Amino acid sequence: MNQSEHILLVEDDRGLRELLQEELEAEGYQVTACGDAEQGLQMLRSQTPDLLISDLRLPGADGLSLLPALAQCDVPPAVLIITAFGSVQQAVKALQAGADDFLTKPLEMDHFLLTVNRLLENRRLRNEVRHYRSLLAVEQFNGIIGQSPAMQQLFHHIRQIASADGPVLVQGESGTGKELVARALHDQSSRRDGPYMVVNCGGIPSELMESEFFGHAAGAFTGARNQRAGLFQQADGGTLLLDELGEMPLALQAKLLRVLQDGKVRPVGSDHEIQLDVRIIGATNRNLTEAVADGSFREDLFYRLETFALQVPPLRARGEDVQRLAEFFLTRFNARQQRRIKGFSDEALAMLQRYAFPGNVRELQNAVERAATFCDTPLIEVRHLPQRICEQPAGQPLPSPTTRGPATPPPASGDPEGMPTLETVQRQYIHQVVQATGGNKRRAADILGITRRTLYRWLE
Repeated sequence: MNQSEHILLVEDDRGLRELLQEELEAEGYQVTACGDAEQGLQMLRSQTPDLLISDLRLPGADGLSLLPALAQCDVPPAVLIITAFGSVQQAVKALQAGADDFLTKPLEMDHFLLTVNRLLENRRLRNEVRHYRSLLAVEQFNGIIGQSPAMQQLFHHIRQIASADGPVLVQGESGTGKELVARALHDQSSRRDGPYMVVNCGGIPSELMESEFFGHAAGAFTGARNQRAGLFQQADGGTLLLDELGEMPLALQAKLLRVLQDGKVRPVGSDHEIQLDVRIIGATNRNLTEAVADGSFREDLFYRLETFALQVPPLRARGEDVQRLAEFFLTRFNARQQRRIKGFSDEALAMLQRYAFPGNVRELQNAVERAATFCDTPLIEVRHLPQRICEQPAGQPLPSPTTRGPATPPPASGDPEGMPTLETVQRQYIHQVVQATGGNKRRAADILGITRRTLYRWLE
């Protein structure tokens, strides 16, 4: 039983009023009781109960006179009318006026309590459905939740680019939702009825990548007994997302550039090219400008992809979207785990909104799931949040690609002898970034603007 649920009981019979209040409080409900309609109206103006229980006949006015006041409530309570003079006509009148149920005296207590529990359960379910629908209807764009100016601008650009047909480069930090953006581009385009394929460029061994992408002819290499269509051919007429594009080997980058230029692929071991109609979307959390500078990404491929470029904003730049996303994830968790957590305390929301979220939306989702799992109160409180969120100092976000700088400033003494060497400052900063990202080498390399291979070499 949810002990935070409040019942307003309006009954002029003092003995019955005290009995019902005692029984309801024994069930764990909070009960406010009064003896006439005027007192009931005063209480409704100051607070909204979860359930209104009222006698039909009251001094001065009947119980139905209370119902118009409920229309002013943001979330109206459930209503149970009781009377000693029950009839079909009275029951119909009460239900038409807005009551949810109608009981006659003398009350059978077990049936009365079951009715109360059912009405409150139905109200909880209605509120959850209303909340969930509002999240789905108002705050989503092709499965992406966000009403901040940064996200509204992104949605506008997606609509514009979706109508074109050239390759797209989607950049953003890890966990920002780049794959959702790619899917939205496909769904908003004329290719929406065609195939949508996703390949993780960092998850395929380099020696197999060409065959996976372009297919192979029978006998092209040991074990290739049959001809096989590659991912590009399977995505013909649709969209192919190359996730973690920055991890693609240079040799394959050259072949990808050729596909983008003439729309043809040559399967491994074949003498013939296949003409295809595929829109390529590349997604990466790497800074490709710096990758071009250090030679790990082809400059000509970068400029070909950059024709249509989208930058997905990090969560720390999305303002109140943090609360919207947290509430959405909590609603989904409640539905999956059959929980009834009402929301977040003001302190917990403030803690979430000040945190930098280096893992972005994915980290927020995991944090909400953990908090909801350990929540033992109606609201998620600060103590339920992950420790790293609670310990993050206000105004001290984790390092990001736009906030790079030395970890140790020069001493203010002006003594050149006491100043650290460049190698010392570099080593300290690298270890600070790795520690700040919780040991996430991919994230640390992105912040430092280097490849993971270079980061491992520096760490050694």
